[in-house]
Amino acid sequence: MLGAVETRSVSPVFVGRASELAALTEALPRAGAGEPQALLVGGEAGVGKTRLIEEFTRLATDRGAVVAVGGCVEIGADGLPFAPFSAALRALRRALPAEFDTAARGQEGELARLLPEIGDPTGHDPAAEDATARLFELTARLLERVAQDHTVVLVLEDLHWADASTRHLLAYLFRTLARGRIAVVATYRSDDIHRRHPLRPLLAELDRLRSVRRVELARFTRAEVHRQLTGILAAEPDPALLDAIFSRSDGNAFFVEELVASEACGRTVGSLSDSLRDLLLIRVETLPETTQQVVRTVAEGGSTVEFGLLAVVTRLSEDALIEALRAAVGANILVPAPDSDGYRFRHSLVREAVGDDLLPGERSRLHRRYAEALEADPALVRADERASRLATYWYHAQDAARALPAVLRASVETRKRHAYAEQLRLLERAMELWDTVPDEVRGALRPMDYAESYPACGCDPEHTPLTYLDLLAEAAVAARLSGARERALKIGRTALRLLGGEEADDPLRAAWFHVERARLESQLGRGDGWAEISRAQELVRGLPPSAVHALVLAIAAGWGMLRLPGSESLAAAERAVEYARLVKAEGTELTARLTLGTIMVAAGDTEAGLAEMHAVRERTTVLGQLHEAARAYINISSSLEGLGRSREAVKVATDGIAFVRAHGLLESGGWIRANLVESLFALGEWDRVQEESELLLRTAAASSKPGGTALLQLARLALLRGDTATATAQVAEARTRYGTAHDPIPQYTLPTTRAAVAVAAVEGRIEEVRDGLAAAVESGFPPGTHRYGWPLLLAAAVAEADLRGLPAADEGRADALERIRRCLLSLAAPHPVWQAYSLYVSAELARAEGRDTAARWTEVAAAFAPLDRPHELARVRYRLADAQLAEGGRRDEAAALLRDAHTTAVRLGAQPLREDTELLAARARLAPLTGEPAAPAAPEPGQDDTFGLTPREQDVLRLVAEGRTNRQIAETLYISPKTASVHVSNILAKLGVSGRGEAAALAHRLRLLESPV
Repeated sequence: MLGAVETRSVSPVFVGRASELAALTEALPRAGAGEPQALLVGGEAGVGKTRLIEEFTRLATDRGAVVAVGGCVEIGADGLPFAPFSAALRALRRALPAEFDTAARGQEGELARLLPEIGDPTGHDPAAEDATARLFELTARLLERVAQDHTVVLVLEDLHWADASTRHLLAYLFRTLARGRIAVVATYRSDDIHRRHPLRPLLAELDRLRSVRRVELARFTRAEVHRQLTGILAAEPDPALLDAIFSRSDGNAFFVEELVASEACGRTVGSLSDSLRDLLLIRVETLPETTQQVVRTVAEGGSTVEFGLLAVVTRLSEDALIEALRAAVGANILVPAPDSDGYRFRHSLVREAVGDDLLPGERSRLHRRYAEALEADPALVRADERASRLATYWYHAQDAARALPAVLRASVETRKRHAYAEQLRLLERAMELWDTVPDEVRGALRPMDYAESYPACGCDPEHTPLTYLDLLAEAAVAARLSGARERALKIGRTALRLLGGEEADDPLRAAWFHVERARLESQLGRGDGWAEISRAQELVRGLPPSAVHALVLAIAAGWGMLRLPGSESLAAAERAVEYARLVKAEGTELTARLTLGTIMVAAGDTEAGLAEMHAVRERTTVLGQLHEAARAYINISSSLEGLGRSREAVKVATDGIAFVRAHGLLESGGWIRANLVESLFALGEWDRVQEESELLLRTAAASSKPGGTALLQLARLALLRGDTATATAQVAEARTRYGTAHDPIPQYTLPTTRAAVAVAAVEGRIEEVRDGLAAAVESGFPPGTHRYGWPLLLAAAVAEADLRGLPAADEGRADALERIRRCLLSLAAPHPVWQAYSLYVSAELARAEGRDTAARWTEVAAAFAPLDRPHELARVRYRLADAQLAEGGRRDEAAALLRDAHTTAVRLGAQPLREDTELLAARARLAPLTGEPAAPAAPEPGQDDTFGLTPREQDVLRLVAEGRTNRQIAETLYISPKTASVHVSNILAKLGVSGRGEAAALAHRLRLLESPV
């Protein structure tokens, strides 16, 4: 009702900022072309950020864009999460209701955590690690869909007040928005960003993103202040006044306005004190007393105060309140809120000055009035703000007995919105208040109402009072889920220290904290967590079934599934299922059943294990336990690949990716895609492997182990296509991402070792091959890890066979072959694919000892023929053809085998295998193989078949293969060391290798030093 009141101290002319406005408006056509834009606008308080944004949004609206504005509020520090996003999404829904509802369809329950009016938050899982990531992913996809046909400008103001959840969501959007006609603009007050301000790390992170553009606002020059004064005064300013105001304001646009206003109030610029607060309060002090009281009341009510709430708190009649508000708006101190019936300060600096001018007793009295008014009539404020604001009011009213329950209720609301950082802040405030609250107040609190993350420890949650340890448990989970794992670990230590020698008196509670600590130690790289899990098991042993007991057993089984999937882990999983059923803890039961099914498959009970996992997937999907349903897709696809059923694994993984995409489970999608890549590799769909791996590495999930798996597959691909340097770099990066030094898990360590061994073999570093295998053998191959053991064993056997006759490989050779033979006899081969690998390793071991035969390779080829393993089959057929030619006769059959192997090599792009087949055909004087010309091309019969090496270079190569230095080569061949060096350089270039070891290995592998077949 007061929105039309004129504000004379604001210039009607938009002054300066041409380059800054151009930077913003230039983003509009790019966004309109479907290229999301991200901009950060910074500047000190009062420099003109809001005025710049107002001008930009006006221009954007004129150009047909839909503008949605949301501002951070200071109350966000007390637990009002996602405030600017909620406001902006609300505005976006008002502007595009049909498009918004269509984009949100099917995910209303989850998106209601940001915009409560579209539904009730559903599927809340307080322990889901990826709950926040899922909400962020769904939000990003919502914005992309809404902006599909409309250019959308999303403005988020005052990031310096942003809560942690808002900061994290903004960073996520800036990193992941990939399509849609959308521009996201965020503003912040740069002079508030001190060294420890929480926004500083985010700004540093965004600076590293090339897609984010920074716009910094400087203060006005004297000429710009002149233009501003001219606009405000509607006349040419007096030079003396201009000089005085420019000097006092130092070019700050807001201070210019306040100095002009002080002149209008009868205070000359020269007579003002040096206090900025005094300057900002001048216009307030000239208002009628009733209006001043209203202004002071608004200053303590939050960033925006609703008219109805203000009427109750001020205790003024409606007419008197409206008159006071009219005066405050007319003086340009308050302005009507654009999206409600409330009022806010035109500039936060004035609000801060007014608040600072209040007496301590006056401030607490105002907060008590706000709290009492809101408790009496909760409808006075928006429902999603109610709990947080009530907690803030009671806390600043210094009434601990009323503040503690209010703070705890607010913590529950933030937890439901997956705003775990704000939940942690509120819980820490509750812990601060705990000892100041009377016993009767604490005794009325119940854990079932405020500590959802913590399972009841054998007590009646409806009648047992909430304890300080319950608060610590809830805070530990909130800290872990918000990413503050160090803080979570510290909270857990505090809890266990408080329990002290009383662990035996409260074993379930102590066991829960030990399990939580185990989880954190693993995540922080402090160890594998087994000591804590063992202690938890000791504490619950012999106790009646309980939710905590079932949880401890499920965690122990999950630990064993990854590291020691044997009988003990199987028994723990079975007991966890049994105990969870007894206490009706279905969530824990389903987790344990999925673990049980996975261990059953690893133990050889294949069909029953798969059936159990499929049943869990179906049940969790029905219950909306999406995190566990996604885990089922992960485990099923992985188990199928372990059985050699790669096509089934691809089908399950593809379905799983569609499932997680539909539900925004980005992190789980990374694991499933990693499994998909592994199965595609086995099937020989190498182009898709490249595509899917690169896609995975572009996602947020690539930051840890799924990204490591993708890198290993790319390394294998590079190696088998002849790019050793790339493979070496990718193996090193994968090792870093896995970070397994503190917790060596076989499913990561064994594939990494296998890849490193394969690279070392190609480069002729036989000692590294042997050391890698020896370390793996020492760690052992637990049940179910044969899927990783056989490829590693094969890589080591191939290396020994390829490097046979290399002098550098002779020392330690017998021990290395014996180690391979012992593994060959002990490693399980329960399925056809691993039985084929067993035969393959045996054949390579025989080749390494110079006793392989065509009959042996025929058996290996027959084993691989029915399997979907095209590269392995092609390599085996090449070996078979080689053996047949070496034994004499059967040349037509050998030629057919080589053609088949060559065709596969060409299709896969397996350059080393292609070269091997072409060179063998040339040396055997067989007809040229079909396919595109190789590089280098195989020589025709009668032509040179040694990569163009001259006789002298062949002599040098033989000496290189023996490990001779350039000086030793020169002495043997009676040439100068410089000439020897030139020959070695030519050899490396012609063979396309990077080092002497790789040249020697290639020479032996391709039999370049032997006479033609």
